[in-house]
Amino acid sequence: MILPYLLRLLCLCFASFFVLNAAAGLFVRMSSRSAIRFAESRASDTAARFLFALRMFPFVLSTLFVIGLCVPSYLWLEPAASAERVGLLCVVLGLFGAAICLASLARTAHSLIASLRHNRLCRSVGQETRLQGSSSSIVLVEDEAPLLALSGLFRPRLLISRGVLRVLSTEELAAALRHEHAHRTSRDNAKRLLLLLAPDMFPFVRPLRLLEHSWSKFAEWAADDQAAAGDSSRALSLAAALVHVARMGAGPRLPFLSAPLLVGDRDLSARVDRLLRADSTTLPHASKMQPNLRTAGFLLAACLAVLLLTPSALSSVHELLELLLH
Repeated sequence: MILPYLLRLLCLCFASFFVLNAAAGLFVRMSSRSAIRFAESRASDTAARFLFALRMFPFVLSTLFVIGLCVPSYLWLEPAASAERVGLLCVVLGLFGAAICLASLARTAHSLIASLRHNRLCRSVGQETRLQGSSSSIVLVEDEAPLLALSGLFRPRLLISRGVLRVLSTEELAAALRHEHAHRTSRDNAKRLLLLLAPDMFPFVRPLRLLEHSWSKFAEWAADDQAAAGDSSRALSLAAALVHVARMGAGPRLPFLSAPLLVGDRDLSARVDRLLRADSTTLPHASKMQPNLRTAGFLLAACLAVLLLTPSALSSVHELLELLLH
């Protein structure tokens, strides 16, 4: 197949992205169970950051390769001829790469629209107010359904129903609000958006769901730990709030870009058990890890930048692209 200069570049970008994303995704899939076992031996917020980084690794690596190496090497070393033959394999891989990217963009757009509609609906049937223990305004929904969640992305709103407000005591409500505030400070809804944006290994196949579910579990545990802050009375209040909300029955279906107090009942017993065994050592150890992780990420980014600016690296990548092209 003969394609013009820029279409060849586009085909190469998608094909390279698909190959590298699939290879890195296969590695992550094969190591996911070991990674989850490793995360279970760490503090909850450290485990959540580790699993999130592992899930995003194929997407980040493939994007950096395409933007930092594929495009510059092609524009620098490929002669700007009018047209050139492209092999069938490159075209097929490019179509697969375009398919997984379009699928991720479609589900992201769907979730954003669903989140905007849900927040607009809650504001229309509720009223903004302030509660004791909340640092910002909340949307109080006049409903008996068990609703307590941080919803939205750019300006996340705390949604709470009149039924939850009636069932929870003052201490339990304060603990639940601290839990949702922990989701806000951790930007968990933004991380959910990035999970949606990360393309799958193959179109309409999600083999890394186990890793995503594990991240969600540890993110909830981390929010529990921050809400309790090593205080046994706060931990007991949060555990009681979880049980009381669970006893209210099934809650309304929330958009994916939401962080509810209770994500179904599958992890309820484990969360309650952790809170009843809470101690004062979890949170300080986790917070000391964060500067080290940021330093490691900065050093890794610096090393990648040096590599991308090396002419020999661009030449080697161009040779690989020529093999893929033909």
